[in-house]
Amino acid sequence: MRLDKLVEQIDTAFGETPPFTSVDLDENDRDVLMRVFGDDGYQVYLQDQVNRQIIRDYLTNAVMLGYLPQQDVSGFVEMLGSREARASLSLHMLMSSVEQAAELLASGVPARLKLLEPSADSPPHIHIISSQS
Repeated sequence: MRLDKLVEQIDTAFGETPPFTSVDLDENDRDVLMRVFGDDGYQVYLQDQVNRQIIRDYLTNAVMLGYLPQQDVSGFVEMLGSREARASLSLHMLMSSVEQAAELLASGVPARLKLLEPSADSPPHIHIISSQS
């Protein structure tokens, strides 16, 4: 399976991306945006924000749909304290339905993720991750 082709197919189906801003940007504006948004630190920040949103939505849905009592949300606190833990937890949440929220809580802190080494024929821009057990 070529993940890059799959991602491309999905991105194409989304259609055109809405404009970032409603005002025209001059060259100085574009330079500042490139400096900020092109920075590795911003990419780490952005991924952490995505992970936080996944966790927030998952737990909210689990509580609202009655699969997790609200008081049990506090049991996830230990899993939310670090960027690495949030990355692992959000991945597990993406792979689980909200019906499994109580099981996810019972299993405790998910194993830390580690970067796998891609094979020689893997596209260079894909990073494969797995859970360390």
